[in-house]
Amino acid sequence: MIKRPMNTRNIDQNPDDLQLSSYHFDLPQDLIAQRPASESRLLVYKVSTNEVIHDYFKNIGSYLPSDTLLVFNRSKVFASRLLGNKESGGKAEIFLLSTTKEIMGDQKDVYPALIKTSSKKKMGDQFFFKPNLIATLRVINTDGTFGVSFNTEDLISFLEAYAKIPIPPYIRNGESDEADKINYQTVYAKEVGSVAAPTAGLHFTNDLLSKLAKQNIQTAFVTLHVGLGTFRPVSTSLLKDHQMHSENFFIDKLNDELIFKARSEKKKIFAVGTTSLRVLESSFEKNLESDTIYSTKIFLHPGVEIKSVDGLITNFHLPESTLLMLVSAMIGRLKALELYQIAIDERYRFFSYGDGMLIIR
Repeated sequence: MIKRPMNTRNIDQNPDDLQLSSYHFDLPQDLIAQRPASESRLLVYKVSTNEVIHDYFKNIGSYLPSDTLLVFNRSKVFASRLLGNKESGGKAEIFLLSTTKEIMGDQKDVYPALIKTSSKKKMGDQFFFKPNLIATLRVINTDGTFGVSFNTEDLISFLEAYAKIPIPPYIRNGESDEADKINYQTVYAKEVGSVAAPTAGLHFTNDLLSKLAKQNIQTAFVTLHVGLGTFRPVSTSLLKDHQMHSENFFIDKLNDELIFKARSEKKKIFAVGTTSLRVLESSFEKNLESDTIYSTKIFLHPGVEIKSVDGLITNFHLPESTLLMLVSAMIGRLKALELYQIAIDERYRFFSYGDGMLIIR
């Protein structure tokens, strides 16, 4: 365990916080993790003392107050990349955005998807995936997405057997393998629906969860299905002009009661990952119904007060991303960038398979 003092600085609030360019930082390419480490590191930042501690993630329980409630997102990544061919024999890829059928215009029971081919797509196009799956293009949307139907009612089983796990493009150019089916999934994942993993949770093993339970650290679970917006960069120069993508979430009755009880007893609540924090903040003091699906477009950045948690467990995120802006909402933009520079200097590993950060407010 290594401690490093820092210069005390107030959380910054200035017009630069609302400029996209203010969230840029230079990251050496060799710090982008391509595989999980055998032992992930942990950067701990204590807001009250302005202290930074370098440790290993397996020791995270040493920094969590007794009686803490950890809130996890138990959404499960599904194998969403289908690689096949057009009727002409040319290559085709379908990236499914959801395993739930939707109504698009006058079309019922279609799945939202991205389609990649070398030619222009038209209604009625068919795509073939071995051994026996056929997709038919039913809807062409103006936002670049499509609606497709399949010749099976058991799509999930086919995806699990033949489709690829969707890893981000900065990991091996987005080409996943069999190892990613295990590595790019949390051990507590349950509800199928995400096209990207809630990556802070990847650090938690069953052994670590058991160890934390023995320390009287409790767990609760929410579900937010990560969608296409995770891969889309902010395209506006001013944060106020950015429109967050919509994501569905729900909290079942048991976990809703656990979270409510922890709040009423004034226990410390830590979000495991940015998606868990988005759920907690979206539902905070809203009197939402348990077991009901809601959608959120919440955009957390400096100037937006985060009220629902006492801390955050997260990874190191991309430059100019909404996730870095969320971290900045917790501790201030300049402080977040300062910590990221420390992480770079200390050779932390970044992004989905990278190391972790614990923020204690």
